Amino acid sequence: MRRNRRVKLVATLGPASSSPEMLERLFLAGVDVFRINMSHSSHDLARELLYAVRRVSKNNRYPIGVLFDLQGPKFRLGAFEGERVAVKRGDVFHFDQTETRGSTARVFLPHPQIFAAVQPGHALLLDDGKVRMRVEENKAGRISATVLNDGTLASRKGISLPDTLLPIGPLTEKDEADLACALDLSADWIALSFVQRGEDVADVVKRVEGRAAIMVKIEKPSAIDDLDAIIAAGDGFMVARGDLGVEMPIEKVPGLQKKITRKSRAAGKPVVVATQMLESMISSPVPTRAEVSDVATAVFDGADAVMLSAESAVGQYPVEAIQMMDRIAIQVEGDKGYSAIVHATRVEKQPTAADAIAAAAHAIADTVKLAAIVCYTATGSTALRVARERPGLPVIGLTPVPATAHRLSVVWGLHTVMTSDPANLSNMVSKACTIAFEEGFAKPGEGILITAGVPLGSPGTTNMIRIAFLNEKGEPVAG
Repeated sequence: MRRNRRVKLVATLGPASSSPEMLERLFLAGVDVFRINMSHSSHDLARELLYAVRRVSKNNRYPIGVLFDLQGPKFRLGAFEGERVAVKRGDVFHFDQTETRGSTARVFLPHPQIFAAVQPGHALLLDDGKVRMRVEENKAGRISATVLNDGTLASRKGISLPDTLLPIGPLTEKDEADLACALDLSADWIALSFVQRGEDVADVVKRVEGRAAIMVKIEKPSAIDDLDAIIAAGDGFMVARGDLGVEMPIEKVPGLQKKITRKSRAAGKPVVVATQMLESMISSPVPTRAEVSDVATAVFDGADAVMLSAESAVGQYPVEAIQMMDRIAIQVEGDKGYSAIVHATRVEKQPTAADAIAAAAHAIADTVKLAAIVCYTATGSTALRVARERPGLPVIGLTPVPATAHRLSVVWGLHTVMTSDPANLSNMVSKACTIAFEEGFAKPGEGILITAGVPLGSPGTTNMIRIAFLNEKGEPVAG
C-alpha cells in the first residue's frame, strides 16, 4: 500500500466513522492518521477506537497514526433564568461569584482564575465570539464589562479571553486522566489544546518522557506571542483555525497559518492545517470552490497534513470527504508550479552534520535523477530532516521501531516501512533496494539514495550517503 501524494490526511473519528467497516473504508480512501477527540470520547470508547485502528493498520501492513486530542481548559458561564437572555450594545454586564441564575445584568462565572488575571481593557468573547465585551473594572469579586454588540447569552456557553494570560497549567484534571489513558494505550501523538506558553509544552514533554509525540494546537494570541519557544519545545503543531479565528481578528488567520507552517517546516517538525477545510461536506457530497482552494493553499504551502473534523466525525459523507482531499492533494502536487511554490519558502540550513547530510541527499537525488531516497531511522529524526527539505521524489523511511513508524505517519512525503536493522553495510544496501522495488518506488535500472548512520543501529548518527542501482530482480547492481 502506497499513497500517490506527499501531504498526509488526518480524519477525526465520531459517530459517522467509528465502525470497523467505516475505518477500513476511510483508510482505503486515503486516511493516514485518525484523531480521537477526547472532548467527546470516554476512555472505553477511546480504547475501542485505538484497537480498531491498530487492526486496520496491521491488516493493511501500513503504519496508521493515532492522535489523542486533549480537551484543554474550557471556561463557561453559569446558568440564566429562562436559559437565555438578550443583551444590547452599550449595556454594562457583570460577572460575579454568586451561584444564582443570571439575568440581563449579571451571571455567575465559576472560574476564579479569570478574576485573578483579567484587567480593564481586556476583551471577553462569549459563545465563540457571537457576543463581545470590553472589561471596564475587575474589583471585589466582580467583573464589569461593556457589551460591544447586540446578542444573546445562553446558559453554560463558553467564554474566551484573548488578551488575558491566565494563571493555569497546560492540563486540566480531565486532561490528566485522558493523558494517562493515551499513554497506557500507546497513542502515537497527543494534542495539547489552548496552550499559552512554551513552558507549558516543555512541562508536558518532560512528563511524557518520549512515550508519545506532543502536537501543540496553536489557537491563542499568547501562543502566537511565544511561538518560537512553543516550536522549540513541541514535536509537531496544528494550526487550529477555528479557535484562532475566534480569539484573533479572523482576517489575520491566513497569514498566521503561513507563519506557523513556515516556522514548523524550518524546525523540521510536522505541521497540520485544521478546521472547516471541507465544512460544507458535512451535509453535501461536494465541497464549495472556496473550500477546494483552501485545501490547495495548505498543500502549496508545504503543510505536512490537512485535517477533517466534523466532516468525518458526524458528516453524511465521510468517505467522499477523504476522497476529495486526496484528489485535491494529488492535483496540486502534480501542478507544474508546485515545486517552485513549495520551495519559495526558504528553509535555513541547520548547522549539524545530520542536517547537512539531509540537504545533500536532496541535492544529489535531484542532480542524478534517482527514483527515491531511503532513510534508515530509529527515532525518526533522519526521516524528519530529509522531509524538511521537501525533496521532489519519494522518501522511504525504514525503521525497526513500531512507535517511530506510526509517529512518522503525519510527516510530509514519508512512506514508512517496518524492517529489522541491517546486519552490515552490504545488507543495508540490499535491504533498501529490495524494499524500494517491492513497494513500487524503484524499477530495474533506476537508482536510489540511501542515508543512514554508522555504526548501524546507533540513533542520532546520520552521517552517510550511498547510491545504489537496481538490477532486474530489484537487487543492488554489483560493483
